[in-house]
Amino acid sequence: MITALLIVHGLLAVTLLGAITHQAASVLWPRRKPADNFVGRFRAVAGASYSNAIVLLYVSTATIGAAIYPEFRVSIRDVIEELGHRAIMGAFELKEHFMVVGLAVLPAYWLFWRAPLSEQYAKPRAVLTAILAFVVWWGFLVGHVINNVRGYGS
Repeated sequence: MITALLIVHGLLAVTLLGAITHQAASVLWPRRKPADNFVGRFRAVAGASYSNAIVLLYVSTATIGAAIYPEFRVSIRDVIEELGHRAIMGAFELKEHFMVVGLAVLPAYWLFWRAPLSEQYAKPRAVLTAILAFVVWWGFLVGHVINNVRGYGS
């Protein structure tokens, strides 16, 4: 059961990573000319169309992560610490804190991305999107490293 939840958690995380990366690119690195290549088309997405999906994916991913955390805490964390990977565990501790920060900014993020988009809130949208993008990337990379060091079922 835990393995299945971990797989679903990973799939949701990859989907969230793609959505927040597209939105962050559209906000922080907007298209300057017609999108005639891959990078231009990547940047040219409609950022607002991703906001509801990002909120849903973030909450779903965090919920499943919270459900599998006790198994991680009991079965895997001690082994990683015994192997001397304290820096990796420190990064995971930061991941936990960053995820909570992400959950805390999610209501403001959703509020600023609601239609109709006001130009006066472009800066807060960009900042909140950048925060969430950082949190999601950090969480994904650290989670991936932890799973590679000592995955479930090992």
